[in-house]
Amino acid sequence: MRSLRLGMTAVLVGVASACSALGGDDTDPAADLAADLAAALSEHSLGDVPLGDEAQRTAFAELVAPLDEVPVVVDVVDVLEVEEEGRAEATLAWRWEVSDAAAWEYETTVALTQGGDGSTWVVAWSPDDLAPGLAEGETVGLRTLTPQRGDITGDGGAVLVTERPVLRYGLDKTKVEGTQVARSARRIARILDVDAAAYAERAEAMGAEAFVEAVVLREDDALDVLPAFRRVPGALAVRDTLPLAPTREFAATLLGRVGPATAEVVEESGGRIVAGDEVGLSGLQARYDEQLRGSPGTAVVARGADDVLRTLFEVPATDGADLVTTLSPDLQQRAEDALATLGAGAPAAALVAIRPSDGAVLATANGEGAAGADLAATGQYAPGSTFKVVSSLALLRSGLAVDDVVSCPATTVVDGRSFKNYDDYPSSALGDIPFVQAIAQSCNTALITNADRLDPSDLSAAAAALGLGVDHDLGFGVYFGQVPPAETETGAAADLIGQGTVLASPFAMATVASSVVEGRTVLPVLLPDHEVQQVAPQVPLTGREAGTLRGLMRAVVTTGSGRFLLDVPGEIGAKTGTAEYGEPGAAGDLPTHAWMIATRGDLAVAVFVETGVSGSQTAGPVLEAFLR
Repeated sequence: MRSLRLGMTAVLVGVASACSALGGDDTDPAADLAADLAAALSEHSLGDVPLGDEAQRTAFAELVAPLDEVPVVVDVVDVLEVEEEGRAEATLAWRWEVSDAAAWEYETTVALTQGGDGSTWVVAWSPDDLAPGLAEGETVGLRTLTPQRGDITGDGGAVLVTERPVLRYGLDKTKVEGTQVARSARRIARILDVDAAAYAERAEAMGAEAFVEAVVLREDDALDVLPAFRRVPGALAVRDTLPLAPTREFAATLLGRVGPATAEVVEESGGRIVAGDEVGLSGLQARYDEQLRGSPGTAVVARGADDVLRTLFEVPATDGADLVTTLSPDLQQRAEDALATLGAGAPAAALVAIRPSDGAVLATANGEGAAGADLAATGQYAPGSTFKVVSSLALLRSGLAVDDVVSCPATTVVDGRSFKNYDDYPSSALGDIPFVQAIAQSCNTALITNADRLDPSDLSAAAAALGLGVDHDLGFGVYFGQVPPAETETGAAADLIGQGTVLASPFAMATVASSVVEGRTVLPVLLPDHEVQQVAPQVPLTGREAGTLRGLMRAVVTTGSGRFLLDVPGEIGAKTGTAEYGEPGAAGDLPTHAWMIATRGDLAVAVFVETGVSGSQTAGPVLEAFLR
């Protein structure tokens, strides 16, 4: 029928003409019918348009239903009279707005026939009037084309996060029925360590052909559960991939995770994300989800009786772009391993490593005790004696020299408050000692007795010169600390030894160490493509000042509280720190944070343990494990 129509001699009849060769009077019923048909089709329907076969109205509704949400505009291009009496052809132009990126445009030719009375025209509808080449019995539908998620890369282009194999463990309900569904679900839940009651309830509520996912595990993590899992009726492990780092712990808090979009994410997306989409849910994966996720594509497909799919039109997916970071795979793993030496049940801990020459953040790790919080970058803690690097700079600027003799009594009193040195401070380093030894041994009282050398803003100015206390948007959450001017004498004394109102994150203290190495205020960089406007300190760090600070930190290792690092390869500078916090324990003593910062060549490191004995005894071994 179609090939015969296309071969007939045709005469063009103007669609908008008031006088038609088809009608022979002031009306054009075929053109009017074509216009009505185009209007109905633009509403995803055949409307009330008269049909030669009424069964086609229902068939069309079922055929076009999968495209109901796709806007379409259908226009009449022309109506042609053919030689065979009572027949005409309407050419229709279709435009489906399949996506914002592209429209599906084409033309079809629909046969119009005149009824027996000579006045009524009807549409002789067939499937390929909807789309060229669509055959009887085929159905149409939309398929979402999933883009490839971008990787997260590290120092030197090393791939950190990419698609890695996983197993989706769950229950295949096509293999069990009745009471066995709940029994199998509970067994699976116990093996996989998920809530058995909740999982069994979900399994019973889902359809008879559902796969009820319980948990997704890396292939390596899943090996120990496989033997017991396989013995459960209906248990099924489905192979898949997910964007994952090399290990489960590897920069987990910073990098974040990818998973099914939550209801909140779907709602906030404004239609860009639908239920079931895989999106970034935390960390960099969430913040840069749009870049990493790319844009899905869409395909209009025809499915034949043999279930073979045929693509009618396609808008390709746009793959996500990689997110470039400066993390070093080797140093990040070394940081994770060093924190693991604290053992199971250890308190919260973190380690940050920076390359001073370009500010590259090479490692930022959180121990198991951090419970998923990014303490490395955003923790807010009193830095204790690691802050004496800042205090030293302020005192050097006041005119104090490294060889000047200062008084280091066992205790000192400021405005009625008593200050002392840490419990195991060496008695041989009490009394009048050179300032360099006061820093090497970490004498609190020596610094406090020199507090009157400083104006209220001197300490915050020295901190800013070393990169502490000045906020920057680095493209991810970072706390750079605070060093507000002291309001009381006791506050000024406490601030000098890293207590009082002074706060810092491990990231901020690694920045301080980096600035000492480089001889300038270092601005850390994790995301090279993220532009940061650095705020220059009012009093910049000079090379001479930095050289003196490096000498003080080296003395900590050669003669002071960091002597245990002497046999570690390389010339290491360091500073230990202990800071009281919280409420007194049963013995009346306050718990203490343990800190240590260090430098070696083009590397600066900060280690923090939330609760420890001291910087050298608790944070020190972690630092040593990392440096070795």
